[in-house]
Amino acid sequence: MIDDVATDSSTNSEKSRTSPSRRARRVRMTGKERREQLLDIGRALFADKGFEGTSVEEIAARAGVSKPVVYEHFGGKEGLYAVVVDREMRQLLDMVTGALTAGHPRELLEQAAFALLDYIESYTDGFRILVRDSPVAQSTGTFASLISDIATQVEDILGLEFKARGFDPKLAPLYAQALVGMVALTGQWWLDVRKPKKAEVAAHLVNLCWHGLENLEAKPRLIGHRKS
Repeated sequence: MIDDVATDSSTNSEKSRTSPSRRARRVRMTGKERREQLLDIGRALFADKGFEGTSVEEIAARAGVSKPVVYEHFGGKEGLYAVVVDREMRQLLDMVTGALTAGHPRELLEQAAFALLDYIESYTDGFRILVRDSPVAQSTGTFASLISDIATQVEDILGLEFKARGFDPKLAPLYAQALVGMVALTGQWWLDVRKPKKAEVAAHLVNLCWHGLENLEAKPRLIGHRKS
């Protein structure tokens, strides 16, 4: 019995010596690792609950740290949110601009549509955050300004196509905004329904865009009673 007690005591003593170091190893992170952990947690919470519904307390609790750690890295919830949004906007813009590599205009439209749908599929939380109205100013602007940036690149493609077909290239920005806006709104709808499959959605988007452009009137007219 004495031996058993001694053994138990020894075992407990051994646990007391090893457990703290094991716990420390589990939670010890470099500053960079902790920052990335907080960004991942914040991203998921902002996507699920929105900016207003997310608190510093919840972010800290999920990370297993105290609130001051969050403030130390980001200065508060607003700073964390701003970094999350900036990263997502750059990711989306990089994916779209990087996809525009083909020579034929129709294939360029396909690639742009796929790039947006790829982003929605792979970075769902990020897209949910972007399409919400942001209460915090970001260095990269708003989702609307990001869509405008993408449209500017499509505008160059359309401008060349308009000129080749005898249309006024000055109207290319209008059509670029319309086309990119259509794809972005369709992406928001597809985010929730996920039907039909991504390739089919891209095909239908390009079908509407391309054949609409193909049959453009050089001088479109209104047929209703309202003229102004």
